[in-house]
Amino acid sequence: MARCLLGLAEQALPTAAIMRPDRSQRWAVLIVEDDADLRALIVILFEESALEIVECESAEAALATMLMRGRDVAMIFADVRLPGAMDGFDLAREAKVRWPHLTVVLTSGNPGRRIQALPPHVIYLPKPWDSSKVLALAERAKSAAQERTPFGR
Repeated sequence: MARCLLGLAEQALPTAAIMRPDRSQRWAVLIVEDDADLRALIVILFEESALEIVECESAEAALATMLMRGRDVAMIFADVRLPGAMDGFDLAREAKVRWPHLTVVLTSGNPGRRIQALPPHVIYLPKPWDSSKVLALAERAKSAAQERTPFGR
């Protein structure tokens, strides 16, 4: 497991991104969750998806990771409530502006009033979610990513 620390405004983020090494050059899912225990559970779920798993604990770290690896990411799966200046809604909005065909899924047990302003083409799954729905979304994201790029990239 590699640990990447990404700087933002000359500040190191606490645990910016954890990338699980995979040499097979497959599509990735970017998991953005600040609760380490829940993030570990989500990782276990996505291990069934055949997607490379990239973990971040903040929207800022996720955006920095996307700037470096965006072409490899098929899906962002993010909590709504995240620490830092950006929350999941901000991340989703920015991701859809920069990567409009990217599958972005937001999840929360209590999204607050901002759920009414869900960015266009962003999927919302309330917690607790059905693992089969999450895996189906991952499979659709992977298929869509392969269809939109020549030679699967």
